[in-house]
Amino acid sequence: MKRLVFDDIDSLSIAAARRVAELGTDAIAARGVFRIALAGGETPRRCYEQLRQLPLDWSRVQIYFGDERCLPIGDAQRNDTMARETLLDRVAIPAMNLHDIPAELGAEAAAASYAATLGCEPLDLALLGMGEDGHTASLFPGNPATTSHDAVVAVFGAPKPPPERVSLGIDTLNAARHKLFLVAGAGKRAALARMEQGEPLPAAAVADAEWYLDRAATQ
Repeated sequence: MKRLVFDDIDSLSIAAARRVAELGTDAIAARGVFRIALAGGETPRRCYEQLRQLPLDWSRVQIYFGDERCLPIGDAQRNDTMARETLLDRVAIPAMNLHDIPAELGAEAAAASYAATLGCEPLDLALLGMGEDGHTASLFPGNPATTSHDAVVAVFGAPKPPPERVSLGIDTLNAARHKLFLVAGAGKRAALARMEQGEPLPAAAVADAEWYLDRAATQ
């Protein structure tokens, strides 16, 4: 685990946005495309607000999502709704480059559909958050989805509403060329401590990740 600790969520967000733009520029130079899976949540929202101000060839960016709630299109609680409001509607990215999880179809149908959308090429970057219970994307502790080897998994019985979700599988996350966690707030401190003690929380199963943390999460 590579840990970078920042004074507050604002400095964390600025640094993370710069790192995303850097990785995007490098991927485009190397392969002509930047395949990134976006995360939901408040900390990524701050990052997106910074990222939209940075230079990046958005015409060569392919947007995916790490997970999605099974809610209607446009619902305020969907991750793609937040990403559009804070980033995607504010940059010059072609609509054909946006690959939403069709979670409105239900978890199983959406997972099968999205696996086909992802294809076999690994993501250049999986942007991730972590919950207070150590979950990442929609991979919750003890949920059968955490042990699935499917590229995209249907999640049932999530402990946070809604209970039905779709998530990239742990193998897909680990296959990404880069993994970047954004974690802020004192509420995350206990899960980080449990991971450091070797507890196999879902977030800990993502190997070789960069962790951008604010001081509140580490003290």
